[in-house]
Amino acid sequence: MTNKFFQNVLPSMLAFAFSGLYTIVDGFFIGQNMGDTGLAAINIAFPLAAFIQAMGTGLGMGGAIQISIFRGRNDSEQEKLYLGSTLGLLLAAGAVLTALFFSLYRPLLSVMGANGHVLEAASEYMKIITTGTVFQIFATGLTPILRNFNRALLAMTAMVCGFITNILLDWLFVAHFQTGMTGAALATVIGQGGTILPCLAFLVKKAAGLSFRHYRWRSSVTGVIIKTGVSPFGLTMSPFLVMILLNKWAMAYGGESAVAAYAVISYVTSIVLLLLQGISDGSQPLISLSLGQGDLKSALQVRVLAYLFSAIIAFIMGAGIFLLADYIPPLFGASGEVGIAAVQGMNFFLPGFLFTAFCRVTTSYFYATGNSGSACLMVYGEPVLLSVLLIAFLPKMMGLNGVWLSSPASQFLLAITGLLLVRLHSRG
Repeated sequence: MTNKFFQNVLPSMLAFAFSGLYTIVDGFFIGQNMGDTGLAAINIAFPLAAFIQAMGTGLGMGGAIQISIFRGRNDSEQEKLYLGSTLGLLLAAGAVLTALFFSLYRPLLSVMGANGHVLEAASEYMKIITTGTVFQIFATGLTPILRNFNRALLAMTAMVCGFITNILLDWLFVAHFQTGMTGAALATVIGQGGTILPCLAFLVKKAAGLSFRHYRWRSSVTGVIIKTGVSPFGLTMSPFLVMILLNKWAMAYGGESAVAAYAVISYVTSIVLLLLQGISDGSQPLISLSLGQGDLKSALQVRVLAYLFSAIIAFIMGAGIFLLADYIPPLFGASGEVGIAAVQGMNFFLPGFLFTAFCRVTTSYFYATGNSGSACLMVYGEPVLLSVLLIAFLPKMMGLNGVWLSSPASQFLLAITGLLLVRLHSRG
């Protein structure tokens, strides 16, 4: 079981890490060429782009979990139904979100705290991102399907291809041609297209076995996909809901420089969160397949391995960031004032990594086992707890430090909630 665990988890970790590097690469080139205003703008805009990607992840994972369960039962007809329906839902989501965001992205950016030059730069970025919505939906939606067909290495290769494309185009568009936010957004969209290409050969082969009836939407099938996908969507989106809240309160208590400082912090912490999500999502196919085969013992073994490995990764990454903190802000072109604030704020976030490690694995286990209620409580509990801490307590008591402290505090409370749910679930 240990070998199977790492064969699934390590490629998944790398795939998620590369997906997070899209933002970091954009931030690096924007910071170096546009300074603090560019950093603040891309940090405020990215949660909207992340919503698009999370929608793809949620639908893709919702279908992929069911595909894996029916593969465990050797039910090829249901497997095909869920594959065809998932592909159809991804296409429909791309069309709907494109139309929706074209009319709403600028008002949403204003609500999220952008104004003046920051609003103009963020709007420039989102205009291009919205144009490439379909690419982003399929890039994030196809990779979980590949993982659940035992193609974790191919899924990782797809993400690496997209990342390499993104970084080369960021250098070309932003650094060389000086196209600013537009260039960074174009690099991201084209990079997502680069992620899709390696997936197509495998999926075309799989789709060859599908007929028209497999693509027809059945309420029973689409309902299960959406219900199952609510938790993976939220798990992907939750860090960005947190980002929206922290951006808004950082602007209120520290102004544009505090938002720019949080941009640096979020770039660094996002890699850790994505590595942890890679562990949890990489273990999910094994859990779902084991349950499809009626092997609960193996599913629990996978969960234990995921807990241990995620705790080790959280500790190592936290220690590394603590030791290298002073060297990080200059990489993103942050000014001296912003750099000092980023280093001070970063230390508040580090203890939360261990709590997040536990929460990510627990949530993944819940939605892999069909316990959607507990999964949703874990997923959406963090932004709710964070909102309460931000509105009612910590910033009023501690100012900007209270804004930073609210994140690990909410993760601690959520970990306690998760522990209680695990015990309750075990007794049931």
